[in-house]
Amino acid sequence: MTKSRPTGAPSRRKFLTAAAAGGAATIAMPNVSHAQTVTWKFQSTWPTKDIFHEFAGDFATRINTMAGGRLKLDVLAAGSVVPAFQMQDAVNAGILDGGHGVCAYWYGKNKAFSLFGTPPAFGWDANNFLAWMNYGGGYELYNELVSQVLRLNLVGFLSGPMPCQPLGWFKKELKTADDIRGLKYRTVGLAADLKREMGAAVTILAGGEIVPALERGVIDGAEFNNPSSDSLLGFQDVSKVYMLQSWHQSAEAFELIFNKGKFDALPAELKAIVKYAAESASSDMLWKATDRYSKDLEALRAKGVNIITTPDAILDAQLGAWERVIDKLSAENAFFKKVIESQKAWVKRTLTYETANSPPFNKAFRHFFKA
Repeated sequence: MTKSRPTGAPSRRKFLTAAAAGGAATIAMPNVSHAQTVTWKFQSTWPTKDIFHEFAGDFATRINTMAGGRLKLDVLAAGSVVPAFQMQDAVNAGILDGGHGVCAYWYGKNKAFSLFGTPPAFGWDANNFLAWMNYGGGYELYNELVSQVLRLNLVGFLSGPMPCQPLGWFKKELKTADDIRGLKYRTVGLAADLKREMGAAVTILAGGEIVPALERGVIDGAEFNNPSSDSLLGFQDVSKVYMLQSWHQSAEAFELIFNKGKFDALPAELKAIVKYAAESASSDMLWKATDRYSKDLEALRAKGVNIITTPDAILDAQLGAWERVIDKLSAENAFFKKVIESQKAWVKRTLTYETANSPPFNKAFRHFFKA
């Protein structure tokens, strides 16, 4: 006897057919957001030929790849939309969507800004500085300066620890601190205050303007950053005296900024991609710099550049000048003092560990390479 099926009930065959079709549809049409691509104008503060502009491109490539086409950074060189020193204002106003530079370039707005770009030589390096940014309260202070003190419409990330910067390029070798007095010298940020304290006549110039000024005699000496950038900008064509080691910029990193309105409008996953791309690019930049800077220093030597180690007398005078600059600016600027106290507390604790734990690496280097 055959049992009758209730009216309207689906057959087993139809149910399985429908289930199979539904499964195939799920596989063929996954639940993925297909948002329209957002393209941002992202200008660096560097000339096209500078390795720093290459670093800006490396960061953008990470975002463009990880975002899968949903967010794209269109990388532009300094001057493409605005001059280098106007990049922050352009991002703040929304003329640019983002930019790649250094905090020292904005110290004219508040000298505390340079504490996130050219902090004092407390004995730390740029890796330790970035550790303070992430785990010592640095980002909280940076965000307070940007959003509360200066009320800028910006979101920023620090990325890319720079090696200690050379003293620079000169017409003749500097042997004592007295040789700095009256010297017409290019630098930026708090390093400008430092060199003025030592008696130099400081001129602040963007990267692409330095070599022409040195060639014309507008300045007597200048620093920019590293052997790769310096050689690409052509310093070796106008000077043959290159002095390494200095305390004027011994712990610096790049700053990646975005218009806050544009950044806040991103979905959470794209905000995360920007943040983690900055962290990823930070490590890659240091690895690339380790390779390129050392190669380019050897190339400069081969081209007849006289590479000189800065005398201890000048290094010691720099440290004394740093103390006077810190005391003066801390007395004038309460927020500056607040950041300094945070940095000093961090360095005192972390370098107590590092100096107790780390052997003298130079000793091992000299042993094996007789350097």
